[in-house]
Amino acid sequence: MASSRFNIDPSRTLQDLQDLIRINSVNPELETGAPGETDISIFLASVLEELGMKVKISDLGNNRVNVTGILRGSGGGKTLLLNGHSDTVDTLNMEIDPFDPVVREGKVYGRGSLDMKGGISSILAALRAVVKEKCPLKGDVVAAFVADEEYRSIGTEALVKEISADGAIICEPTALGLILAHKGFTWNRIVFHGKAAHGSRPEEGIDAIAKAGGFLSRMDEFEKQVLSKRTHPLLGRASIHAALISGGTGISTYPGKCVLQLERRTLPGETPEKVREEIDHILEDLSKEDRFFKADHEQYFWRSPLEIREDLPLVRCLEKAFYETLGETPRICGFSGWADSALMNDAGIPAVNFGPSGLGLHGSVEYVDLRSVLICAEVIATTIADFCGDELPGP
Repeated sequence: MASSRFNIDPSRTLQDLQDLIRINSVNPELETGAPGETDISIFLASVLEELGMKVKISDLGNNRVNVTGILRGSGGGKTLLLNGHSDTVDTLNMEIDPFDPVVREGKVYGRGSLDMKGGISSILAALRAVVKEKCPLKGDVVAAFVADEEYRSIGTEALVKEISADGAIICEPTALGLILAHKGFTWNRIVFHGKAAHGSRPEEGIDAIAKAGGFLSRMDEFEKQVLSKRTHPLLGRASIHAALISGGTGISTYPGKCVLQLERRTLPGETPEKVREEIDHILEDLSKEDRFFKADHEQYFWRSPLEIREDLPLVRCLEKAFYETLGETPRICGFSGWADSALMNDAGIPAVNFGPSGLGLHGSVEYVDLRSVLICAEVIATTIADFCGDELPGP
């Protein structure tokens, strides 16, 4: 590592991480009876208060909780938002004790260790270093630990209605890469209408499942001929897949209805409206070819993709801080999944994903690499000093 501007406390950072893992914060939308974020939010609020930050706990209902803390600058500088989600996925098939943070060969095991209590620990360590060394700041630093990222992101949806900032770092696990783009998605439901009849009377029945099959064949052609050629330099290709299908009432009955649910992964520049139009176009063509083809299409949920420019002040600060910490330039990456960064970017807050490394995201064995947590903390602390300090780095 290169020379350090900040001293990150490894023992306290590990303690924070282990304390966070011990707190069950499984998302109740993903596991029946799970506790949500109430307990972990109380813990996080106490840590932020110890650092002298102005703390707010926001109750979103049903044990869904956001915590924000503000470290005030002297005024006239840029505001930096540090974000992490405090919920985790379920623990039902884990091969290790999900809430016993074992440390082995520099790896810290437990549910949420990687996704994303390691990243939260990096944020806490960075803030602790900045406060301890009395780093002069003009701009404010906002730490936000949000609910429900693993389901519908109600935490960040609520956050961006209350908080404004000039840039945000989301400490999702990125293996210390800078994520400047990620895919979005839409969820679409199509109901194919047939006519129920006895299986021995084809002249009376219309097979709704067969109609769905005709659509799936056309969708597959569209996927291969169109979407496979629609690409992004950091994200690869756009895609669509059939996720769920149901239909029929009995083996000897023509199915009167078939319900198909699709997921369409989108690239920057693709809109929900465009996705809907493309699917509707396939359905319209089929209805022109077959007078018995009837279907209703609903697009019931979507999230935007993310793409931010590398020449933005926040990205320049992160690149400079990374080089100062490690003596090398960071990897500029894309992410095939979706993150809360898109909600922030849509709200006018340019957001970068940058966090530690590990393995077992949502898996049966999950761990975070402790050294990467410490590196991430130092990079964030240095970024705070530059972005919220007196002078931003040049282009």
